[in-house]
Amino acid sequence: MKSKIAKSIDEYIDNYPKEVQQILQKIRSTIQKEVPEATEAISYAMPTFVLNGNLVHFAAYAKHIGFYALPSGNLAFQKEISKYKFGKGSIQFPLNEPIPYDLIKKIVKFRVNENLKKPKKKIQKKKSPAPKKKSKPNHG
Repeated sequence: MKSKIAKSIDEYIDNYPKEVQQILQKIRSTIQKEVPEATEAISYAMPTFVLNGNLVHFAAYAKHIGFYALPSGNLAFQKEISKYKFGKGSIQFPLNEPIPYDLIKKIVKFRVNENLKKPKKKIQKKKSPAPKKKSKPNHG
């Protein structure tokens, strides 16, 4: 893995060995099929799907795939994720076991419903105070 941050999901996936690329592509396509209207991005240096805010992130590591569905996704699927190592907002799917694509699909569906219930995020530029104009001295 190169240390520079990828600018796209394609670039991110290309940085990994073929076997890992296949898993990452399948996770990506699983998410795309579930929520085709989501936008792809790189956020926190990870592939991210966005729909009215961040939906999910995923990332490859030496021995696992990290899947990030924010705390709510993990809370809603505690029983299903209990066999995996997980934290407040992350789940680790070991690379030496089958990746649970159906579980990923369910979590993504849950996160879509959750994000669509939120008020639409308006893209607004931070309003900074208007720069003070330097007044020309009045020599009159």
